[in-house]
Amino acid sequence: MQDSDPLPGRQPHIPVLLRPLLAAVAPVQGVWLDGTFGAGGYAKGLLAAGADKVIGIDRDPQALEMASHWTADYGSRLQLIAGTFSDLDTIAAEPLDGVVLDLGVSSMQIDQPERGFSFQKDGPLDMRMSQSGESAADIVNRASEATLADILYLYGEERASRRIARAIVEQRAREPILTTLRLAEIVAKCLPRPKPGQSHPATRSFQALRIAVNEEYSELAQGLAAAERALKPGGMLAVVTFHSTEDRIVKRFLQLASGADSNANRYAPATTQAVARFTQTTKAIAADDAELAQNPRARSAKLRVARRTQAPALTLDPAQIDVPQLSQKGRR
Repeated sequence: MQDSDPLPGRQPHIPVLLRPLLAAVAPVQGVWLDGTFGAGGYAKGLLAAGADKVIGIDRDPQALEMASHWTADYGSRLQLIAGTFSDLDTIAAEPLDGVVLDLGVSSMQIDQPERGFSFQKDGPLDMRMSQSGESAADIVNRASEATLADILYLYGEERASRRIARAIVEQRAREPILTTLRLAEIVAKCLPRPKPGQSHPATRSFQALRIAVNEEYSELAQGLAAAERALKPGGMLAVVTFHSTEDRIVKRFLQLASGADSNANRYAPATTQAVARFTQTTKAIAADDAELAQNPRARSAKLRVARRTQAPALTLDPAQIDVPQLSQKGRR
């Protein structure tokens, strides 16, 4: 069955790295959980590959509403639940044969100016995946200059974070910053004009604000721990990342969970080798030329896959897997 286009006039959603993902976790069987359901591309792929059942989770109510017209084709094989993948073990309520996480913002959300994720089309400065809670406009207009700079640097790896934060505070004093294009213009004026082929100057700032609004790094750490608790021995974990920080978090988690962590300081006492809770089955996988030609959004994507062992799950300390920690001092 072809993916439907729920947003007329926009490009159909193409799931990133689906083909290599299915190859890496084959044979697909049993109960799987898609923690970032989106347009349903991964769930459909898993069901077509042989999964007995897929539990699809999404925090965006629009994603679940858009899927309501075709889920009947799968009957009890597909179960959709509103929620976040940080609670996936509780939501699943049964041992899982596989978990798939496709991190970041979906193309559907980016393509809708009214959602406020894109700096290329004007819209309200929103960025809320769940369409509830604190928005990007709330952060931009209320957070202290120091906190804005921390968000831009830690979540967006923006080296001009202090300069941009200062400009935001100056501009919001004149008039609240409520639209995507106004924020993008403020950021662009703080940075050199991009050379041909370079990304838009506001790319890192918009990424940082989106991550802050949706607490994506905290969600990721909790989601990885929840997957560890939920997976059966032999169950597969597949995670697709789109930028260096979230990929580093996943990579670090799998290093620690597989017992492959090495001492950073050669003079420090040797640590006891941990019992492996996962075994990494592949190196990081990137999109090939054929996929990049079909879907340019896959250019920064990386896929990491690991298999759960019989070792008991452990409590996860986010600091151990390099989750950026935003200071709460001066948030308001």
